[in-house]
Amino acid sequence: MVKSARPNKTLDRDLGSRVLLENANYAIRKPLVAPALGGVFIVVAILLTSLAFGWAGNGLIIALAAGLGAYMALNIGANDVANNVGPAVGANALSMGGALIIAAIFESAGALLAGGDVVGTISKGIIDPTAVSEPRVFIWAMMSALIASAVWVNLATWVGAPVSTTHSVVGGVMGAGIAAAGFAAVNWSMMSQIAASWVISPVLGGVVAALFLWLIKSQVSDQEDKITAARRWVPILIAVMAGAFSTYLAVKGLKKIVSIDLQYALLIGAVSAVLFYFVSHPMIRKQSEGKENTKETVRKLFTLPLVCAAALLSFAHGANDVANAIGPLAAIVHTAEASEVVAKVSIPIWVMIVGAFGLSFGLLLFGPKLIRMVGEQITKLNPLRAYCVALSAAITVIVASWLGLPVSSTHIAVGAVFGVGFFREAHWRVTHNREVVQQVVETEAGKANKKKRKHRKLVRRSHFLTIIAAWVITVPAASILSGLVFVLLNTVAG
Repeated sequence: MVKSARPNKTLDRDLGSRVLLENANYAIRKPLVAPALGGVFIVVAILLTSLAFGWAGNGLIIALAAGLGAYMALNIGANDVANNVGPAVGANALSMGGALIIAAIFESAGALLAGGDVVGTISKGIIDPTAVSEPRVFIWAMMSALIASAVWVNLATWVGAPVSTTHSVVGGVMGAGIAAAGFAAVNWSMMSQIAASWVISPVLGGVVAALFLWLIKSQVSDQEDKITAARRWVPILIAVMAGAFSTYLAVKGLKKIVSIDLQYALLIGAVSAVLFYFVSHPMIRKQSEGKENTKETVRKLFTLPLVCAAALLSFAHGANDVANAIGPLAAIVHTAEASEVVAKVSIPIWVMIVGAFGLSFGLLLFGPKLIRMVGEQITKLNPLRAYCVALSAAITVIVASWLGLPVSSTHIAVGAVFGVGFFREAHWRVTHNREVVQQVVETEAGKANKKKRKHRKLVRRSHFLTIIAAWVITVPAASILSGLVFVLLNTVAG
């Protein structure tokens, strides 16, 4: 019996070694799966486009541009989607899989149903169209902008920095315009407004989120009778969210379906707020019946509204930011077919499909990294704090539109996360120091008390500095890269 046991032990060791080797091989191959699938999507976009336009002459240019548009859409999906669903994942209101599914569905729906059917060929009006009126030069400029902005967003995703894809495209267009026609072609007044948004967007987002968190803590979470306070305030907060998102979607997300100015959008928001207040009031009362009088109970009341907010933000993002990927592509297609440069072009349905599917594939393949960054690694979130972030994202865009301020939705959402984290730091410091002072007063001359005032850090400074640095250099980096690509393309093609 002893002799027969030895071969079995050897077999077990061999089997264990093989399992370890297979696991190691899988661990090596796993990081390559997503890039490979992304590459397949780009190749499919090129091949399908070539079937319609051929490979000769302008057909080759359009096919290559379709591949670049697909690449840009993948990167937008990988980077920007974290702003919409990251807080919900960090608060454990959604699983990663659930967040990816919701985001993919609503991003695609927003892009296909409400994505603008007309876009400007020169992003944000930062380049004088007459400076690049020669069709061939314009095509190389748009291709350079697509390549540079996509590469920059790809790099930012790789290092874990959520950046503004709009700013990336703006930088790409500016760099190509400068390389093609010189610095005089740039609208520097518009560029100064965009630069101002680097500060305006995150500060506004952070302040609004911090104010809502202060309101909820002071009026609900820190009250002695939390259930009664929640029944009074949570329906109001849900009504504010419904009104804000209705206005937000009317202003930013439904431009293709119907054009609505800000006044009518605010009216729609007000009606929605009143309706949702009366609907949510009995729901909150029922959900809170028999629950413990704790902060955890209050937080759970915000879970469903937070999930709805993530879906609505994804829809609005798909409707708006899909233009960052397909705008330059649509411009290239029109210019190649018509041999003319115009200020605005219509988006063909196939171009819209490339953008919509690219956003969805990008978030499914590469989104989890940035989702974890925004939702889990900057500061600790729960449903209540994440709700403040989502609400801030909608309200800040509305206020900025009303005031005519240039803002970035990415900067607003991430700034709101920072605002929540820094507010928690300040609140903890004030509360802790007040307790220290009280203990000193209560002891004899304070001699027996050795407790010192502290400053507890609840925001990771390394991520804060990395993200701010990425924001600041996005436009210059994309601009320089685009200029270099344009010179290369113009030299080779010329």
